[in-house]
Amino acid sequence: MLLLFIKCFLLQTRSLLSVFEEDSGMLTDYTNKLLQSMQRVFGAQSEMGLATEQLSQQLLEYEKKNFALGKGDEEVITTLQSFAKTVGELNSLHSELANQMADSMVFPLIQFREKDLTEISTLKEIFGIATDEHEAAMVKYSRLPKKKENEKLKADLVKEVAYTRRKQHQASLQYYCALNALQYRKRVAMLEPMLGYTQAQISFFKKGIELVSKKMDNFLSSVSNMTQSIQAQLDTEAEAMRAAQRELLSVEDTVYMPDKDTEPVNRTLIQKAGYLNIRNKTGLVTTAWDRLYFFTQGGNLMCQPRGAVAGGMVLDLDNSSVMAVECEDRRYCFQITSPSGKTSMILQAESKKEYEEWICTVNNISRQIYLTDNPEAVAIRLNQTAIQAVTPITSFEKRQEGSPNPDRAKPGGVHATSSGSQKSGAAPEPEDLIAPGTPIQFDIMLPASEFQDQNRAGGRRTNPFGETDDDCSTESDDSLLQQVFAVRFLGSMAVRCGDNQEVIYEAMRQVLAARAIHNIFRTTESHLMVTSSNLRLIDPQTQVTRISFQLGEVCQFAAHQENGRLMGFVVEGRDWSDGDEEGEPSFSAFVFESNTEGEKICYTISLAKDITEAKKDPEALAQLMKNMPLTNDGKFLLLEPETGDITNGAGQEDLESEA
Repeated sequence: MLLLFIKCFLLQTRSLLSVFEEDSGMLTDYTNKLLQSMQRVFGAQSEMGLATEQLSQQLLEYEKKNFALGKGDEEVITTLQSFAKTVGELNSLHSELANQMADSMVFPLIQFREKDLTEISTLKEIFGIATDEHEAAMVKYSRLPKKKENEKLKADLVKEVAYTRRKQHQASLQYYCALNALQYRKRVAMLEPMLGYTQAQISFFKKGIELVSKKMDNFLSSVSNMTQSIQAQLDTEAEAMRAAQRELLSVEDTVYMPDKDTEPVNRTLIQKAGYLNIRNKTGLVTTAWDRLYFFTQGGNLMCQPRGAVAGGMVLDLDNSSVMAVECEDRRYCFQITSPSGKTSMILQAESKKEYEEWICTVNNISRQIYLTDNPEAVAIRLNQTAIQAVTPITSFEKRQEGSPNPDRAKPGGVHATSSGSQKSGAAPEPEDLIAPGTPIQFDIMLPASEFQDQNRAGGRRTNPFGETDDDCSTESDDSLLQQVFAVRFLGSMAVRCGDNQEVIYEAMRQVLAARAIHNIFRTTESHLMVTSSNLRLIDPQTQVTRISFQLGEVCQFAAHQENGRLMGFVVEGRDWSDGDEEGEPSFSAFVFESNTEGEKICYTISLAKDITEAKKDPEALAQLMKNMPLTNDGKFLLLEPETGDITNGAGQEDLESEA
């Protein structure tokens, strides 16, 4: 509870510190001008009338300063206005007043400037030095390597961070207390010199003293009482601040130690603030890390430089992506990328708790939860939904009953082969489609032996653009269809049937839910080549085929009806584990996210199957080729080439799924 109070206290203090410093600077400027006016009254006997007139005008300027922390100055302003009127009337030359004015008017203001304002300046310098030492200690601690840590070095750095934090805390508390006390002292400092000046004038005047005293006695008495009341408030506030300071400094050193959080990670945050290290490029291959204060505001990531009154926007977090990254030799690093992918930044948190909370917060904001009526409740509900998502619930097909676009996937959005007819009646339960606890594979790894075999075969690579060389196989020459799509593999899992579209929707749901629960956002971009004989998943950099399926093995394929970029298909295989010569049929579902509509991929697979069937009948094949546009080399022309997507995707690895 005390740690939470300290964090809230420091956060509020930081927000108000720049306002207090600006107010102190304005007060210093005003005090200097007021003192110059008083010194002119003291030194210029021959110009007493002009000097007092200027002083009167300067007193009226206090109201026009519009101090940001001017609450409670109404009485001071009213009093100064009354003083200004009196000073305007007392404009005759009085050389005998010089000594009295030096003691009762000039000296108190000089003492206020030299004691109070100078103290503020000195404490500000001490606070700045303590802050710099703390920053230097944090830089050393941030560079602490993740692997093979030197325990003695780590312990020394932790002690150094704790020592500098305590030193900074002490300096900040003294500085803040002085700034708070200044708000009371300035009122006394503004009123006391004028009180002495007026009393000196009244006591020195011989002519008209009775008239003057009758007008001023009650007024001066009220001013004196007001200054005494303000002084009493200052004493009370000072004692309360000293007590709070003693309580705050009595905490254990573990409060100041980094990465010692005892509270659990809050994964439902929709706003967060704190210091982060940001990586900046200083050259072609060199980088530097800067420690800055970041906070979220609505859907924006903000950064407030030191000395600034407010922060500025760094990145729009709506629909952005965030993921953990391995960066140099630093711990707790994560990367935020804009929806377009053109802007990204790498940040480092201080502790594991901060690291996880920042990732969860940015992820929640990217979903635009903050725009809802009750964002906190929505964030909690989404977090609970993600935790419960792996339990069997109503499938995607059931969710589409109330969809405003039930025909979105027609034609090509959802396809089924003729061999797998759709089941009618009640939708099957999820347990009938996928066995509970079925493991999910999130990546397709190419075995080393297969990679070597492909490289030994003449060094030839699969060309994803459908171009052929002179030594291409007969199978490539006979292929009437070659279409390439940029896709990202999301996951695959074993399923219980291959004759029902709903198994694909249930596989999509479980794959996406598992990724959300385990914070798996990275995906690898590949090229899915659809030909008239098979489906191949090709590595865009090496052009090595990661996995391929004969078209006859694909028994079901469908595109998601809400998220058009999701598609999947079911592949039939054989399981000989029971010793059966023919083998028992087995089915596996593969889920992908494409750069284009999944309907196009499904339509292409459907056409490939039509071509395969048409090959059995030359007349049917001729009729099909007559109805479809062809390229110059006699292949089916389906879609515009995805040259832009493929070119960009060939050099991008470990992207983040937007599903």
